[in-house]
Amino acid sequence: MRAMQQAAPQKTTIFTRMSALADELGAINLGQGFPDLPEPPELLDAARRALVDHPNQYPPMRGLPQLRSAIADWYAREQGLDVSPEEVVVTSGATEALAASIFAFISPGDEAVLFQPFYDAYLPLVERAGGVAKTVNLVPPDWRSSFDALEEAITPKTRLIVLNTPNNPTGTLVPREELERLATLCERHDITLLCDEVWEAMIFNGTPHVSPLHLDSLRARSIKIGSAGKIFSLTGWKIGWAVAAPPLADAIAAQHQFLTFTTATPLQRAVAEGLALPIEWFAAHRARYDAGRQFLANGLEQAGYKVLPSAGTWFLSIDLAASGLPADDEAVAERLIREAGVATIPVSAFCRDDPMRGYLRFCFAKQQSTLDEAVERLAGFRARN
Repeated sequence: MRAMQQAAPQKTTIFTRMSALADELGAINLGQGFPDLPEPPELLDAARRALVDHPNQYPPMRGLPQLRSAIADWYAREQGLDVSPEEVVVTSGATEALAASIFAFISPGDEAVLFQPFYDAYLPLVERAGGVAKTVNLVPPDWRSSFDALEEAITPKTRLIVLNTPNNPTGTLVPREELERLATLCERHDITLLCDEVWEAMIFNGTPHVSPLHLDSLRARSIKIGSAGKIFSLTGWKIGWAVAAPPLADAIAAQHQFLTFTTATPLQRAVAEGLALPIEWFAAHRARYDAGRQFLANGLEQAGYKVLPSAGTWFLSIDLAASGLPADDEAVAERLIREAGVATIPVSAFCRDDPMRGYLRFCFAKQQSTLDEAVERLAGFRARN
């Protein structure tokens, strides 16, 4: 009982709450980031065969050798990265990879710097490790960070900087020149860089993805987090990984073995097969989502909403004040779901300190008919307000 009393209570996430309310009210759910497009048959067929034709017992703790090799090969083809299978630790989803990484490098009293708005798991994981989170704001509309603010956040206790590119919820990318400045800070203060790159296969307009692992100065002190669920739009598969230099990967694996130990064997085999698909397959898969991005952005703009630029992920954001609406994003999100029948996510939910309350996030990874109806409802709401 005493242990239960001492445990810090964890709130239900905004995604769960908004999705539950969408179900209750019969609203269109553009809040939680899951697609409703047809799932890739190549991956489903591979999973069926793996389930029936191969053993379903424990795989190696760090992942099936063929999957770790497939991940390394995919990064070589898609991003020009030189990664060895020994640097890959397969996990039960990218959030578990984040957890294992944070637990490996944050001890009680250590500090981690988070850029906000941030993916909602970062903060509770740092705190669960006994660490202290410092936040640095990404400033709209371009969602760029101030390096002066970042340097002010760094102290002798800083052990980790957590980066997210492409960023959820903003859809923005961290350019190479900012990574180079980060490298200087990390080297000067002996800090490890944890980079959440799960949206790396959903970057539009031909913009290349730049990882910290592309920089020699960050190669030995950076951890790259990836997600098959995001690459293949199969969010329920929960196959993720961490990629890092061997000493870092060994530390992550040491935590992973006591979190989930292993990850579903048939799905590992299926992902390995999927990663071997030709580059053209990934381009075509990405194009399906880009079509939804452009349609929703155009529809929102025509309805009078100010849409902020989004280069990646499945998300678009709107600026409420520039759209002629109140800047209280929680209140507007509540009104949208009840009055217009469309669920969104307030960007302030991704913040801890001085939340940015003037922005809403929409998920465009939906079928055309879903987006058509959502745009019509949102246009009606805007016309009435």
